[in-house]
Amino acid sequence: MKSDTSMKSQKNFPKKNKSTGRPPQKQGGRSGARMKGSAAKPAAKLAPKPKKQKKPAASDSPHTQTIQWFPGHMTKTKRQIERDLRLVDAVAEILDARIPISSRNPDIASLTSGKPRVILLNKCDMADKKATRDWVDALSGDKVRVIPVDCKSGRGVERFVPALSELLAEKIDAYRKKGMLNPTMRVMIVGIPNVGKSTFINRIAGKNKAQSADRPGVTRGNQWFTVSKGFEMLDTPGVLWPKFDDQTVGERLAFTGAIKDNIMDIELLAVRLLDLLKELRTPEFIERYSLTDDDLSLPSYELLAVIAKHRGMLVSGGEADTERASATVLDEFRASKLGRITLESPEKK
Repeated sequence: MKSDTSMKSQKNFPKKNKSTGRPPQKQGGRSGARMKGSAAKPAAKLAPKPKKQKKPAASDSPHTQTIQWFPGHMTKTKRQIERDLRLVDAVAEILDARIPISSRNPDIASLTSGKPRVILLNKCDMADKKATRDWVDALSGDKVRVIPVDCKSGRGVERFVPALSELLAEKIDAYRKKGMLNPTMRVMIVGIPNVGKSTFINRIAGKNKAQSADRPGVTRGNQWFTVSKGFEMLDTPGVLWPKFDDQTVGERLAFTGAIKDNIMDIELLAVRLLDLLKELRTPEFIERYSLTDDDLSLPSYELLAVIAKHRGMLVSGGEADTERASATVLDEFRASKLGRITLESPEKK
């Protein structure tokens, strides 16, 4: 028999929605996670009126939410890369042109040091043109070639094999002098999740050769592909590092979708992105959300509410649906609908 306390608590459950038959949904991020420090409130006896969302404590401040994501397969991938490096002649490293620092795994850079490298600045069509040129100059070196690419459209991809041929010219010539007329050079491709590795392989080696998706963590095992005559490529799963010493790095990775949304508070993430967008003030950002100078002077959480209202994203009672607006701001930034934006510059690396 149930206790009196249990019976009383059941009476306080919120009434189901007549149209859906479901209880009202809780406020929160996509995953339903609450912000740190917030406590669950008892449900109202009557049909609850939507509560005003709590302003994130980190709004318009240098504080960031703690972001850590290092699944077990990441450790396995790192070990596999260490073992497979002896099989390859060069390394192709794919970075996000919008965040070349944050999308560059320092472990991978140290593991592959000494190997000739081609750095592909992917999604260059979403990045600021001048900033991309500056990054090409900053990252280029004696054994390093840097190529801006857009893997989806194929822009710049045709420069990849010639760059490899140039980097490995001496090694290829040495093999031919030993009687190997058509030596095969092997290249390892590395990069963080969702940076575009599989899309690049599908573009250069043939459509749908590698699994790809607009979410992190699709590629799970090593795969070999023929790039062109004389070149083979080893694909590896995307790998992040175990700890973000600078939380800004984790934040920028989250902005671009390299870290899954469902492990974060997306409202706080959107607020932090708005902090940056307010500084940049790209015409596309201002026009898309019909923002005024007064709007841009507001704290970012209040600006998020303004964006929600401008887009007609309201809940019962006419309050701004900031959860929905957060998802929209993040999605439209990732789709480059807020302008061609680079969040990092070589001067600050």
